[in-house]
Amino acid sequence: MTELKNLSAVALKYPLDAQAPLIAAKERGRLAKRMIEIAEENEIPVIEDDILENVLSIQDVGQCIPEETWEAVASIFAYIIKVEQQNAFNKN
Repeated sequence: MTELKNLSAVALKYPLDAQAPLIAAKERGRLAKRMIEIAEENEIPVIEDDILENVLSIQDVGQCIPEETWEAVASIFAYIIKVEQQNAFNKN
């Protein structure tokens, strides 16, 4: 139960007109667990990064991610794109 209490999740989105990705949603505990389950059910990549999560979870929903996280988030997005491209290639 303590593990679930400490669980936290942050969802990002990157609209075309945005300067940087935005905090789309954030939750703790049971709702964070459900948020992760929904992402996995919909084949949305889930990345675990405790340090980044700690920084992003204190931001408000709808707010751009802080500039000091841009490089880390860009690395994650690049990794996700690479994996998705490899998966698409392997399906063909």
